[in-house]
Amino acid sequence: MWITELCYYLFLLIVVANHAAAAGSSVKFLPGFEGPLPFELETGYVGVGDSEDIQLFYYFIKSESNPESDPLIVWFVGGPGCSSLSAITYEFGPILFEPVEYNGSFPKFVLNPYAWTKVANFLFIDSPVGTGFSYARTPAAKHSDDLRATYHAYEFLPNWFVDHQEFLNNPVYVGGESYSGRTVPIITQNIAIHNEMKKEPFINLKGYVLGNPLTYYGEGNYRIPFAHGMGLISDELYESLMTKCNGDYLTPNQSNTFCLQDVETFKELIKEVNNLHILEPKCNPKPHLMFGQRRSLDEKFHQANNPRQLKCREDWYISSNHWGNDAQVQEALNIRKGFIGKWERCRHSVFSYYKIKVTNTIPYHVTLSSKGYRFLIYSGDHDKQVPFQSTIAWIKSLNYSVVDEWRPWFVDDQVAGYTRSYSNRMTFATVKATGHTPPEYKPRESLAMFRRWLSYQPL
Repeated sequence: MWITELCYYLFLLIVVANHAAAAGSSVKFLPGFEGPLPFELETGYVGVGDSEDIQLFYYFIKSESNPESDPLIVWFVGGPGCSSLSAITYEFGPILFEPVEYNGSFPKFVLNPYAWTKVANFLFIDSPVGTGFSYARTPAAKHSDDLRATYHAYEFLPNWFVDHQEFLNNPVYVGGESYSGRTVPIITQNIAIHNEMKKEPFINLKGYVLGNPLTYYGEGNYRIPFAHGMGLISDELYESLMTKCNGDYLTPNQSNTFCLQDVETFKELIKEVNNLHILEPKCNPKPHLMFGQRRSLDEKFHQANNPRQLKCREDWYISSNHWGNDAQVQEALNIRKGFIGKWERCRHSVFSYYKIKVTNTIPYHVTLSSKGYRFLIYSGDHDKQVPFQSTIAWIKSLNYSVVDEWRPWFVDDQVAGYTRSYSNRMTFATVKATGHTPPEYKPRESLAMFRRWLSYQPL
């Protein structure tokens, strides 16, 4: 009898220990920000996969408006392999890295008046495994692909809700940008299936949000009409490409020498153009920024109070790598020691153990539309990486009726972009003069777009 009781209590201890390991910790102060944080931040790990061998790290930021009822947005950054900190500290989080060239001094933060956390709770997840502060406890668990990563991301949520049941009634949206266009629709569908199977807990899923989403193989073909429309190539070259390549510029027939020659001419013409925002300079981080005198990237910043007027964003991005590897920062964020090695904003080495298995997520959009979920798709209209034309093309292929025709949307009586709404509860919007991550370039307009859509208001 006593042996049975002992085993029972040992079992309870194991359960309690595992539960404690999954629970998050409140973060009141962050190195680089003066004083207590003016928002509620929690960080932690949630175990997923076999024997919870994958430990996914998260940042949970409560809404600054009404966290008890505001929507919960589960956000994934692209890459794959880019950390949640990239979205938090460079796009739409409540604090941003001060936009100055890094020179070895400790990076500082400034408040973001256009944070999306002003209207919603945000749960940022470092996914797939190996991204940010997420890690694998075994060599085998380190290997992943699109389908495994999306299942693990879905598996994360019921486990997270164990310690956050007060948010079960909040409307839930899944969101992301860039490569997340390949994963967010799958994660959203996994949640929908979870609910249909009446699994606990029920997740109050309402839809999803995608920015400049990579959606299907062949989108790169739209870079040529994009370049032509933006005046990067001549009418003659464009017409020749259209005639000789039959619309396939990514994998042209190797015997079609005329097409191959035109494609090479095209590549030569645009090689010095910034893919992520064609109006911004193409530049690499400067090695001397590790030392030397600290200077502002834009002298007008303090006058205009606009942290996005930068000469070279790559020099700004350096700050996060130094900040994320600081011992005091990792202690403040409650990072487990000895598991990740060097932290990187975007860990490109993830491709050595991550396989791309999904090359078309259009069928997932069709399925989710048939189930009545609403979704917002937005595009920076100066992004050459995922041209807005390619996004419009796959949306058009769905053949849904237009309920609100193509029209401008406004912020402060100025055109902020163009939008169109469809009968399948989808809204598409461009954000004018922005690149691959629109909130980074036009924070005020991006927040207005997000706030209106989230509130079921027309853009």
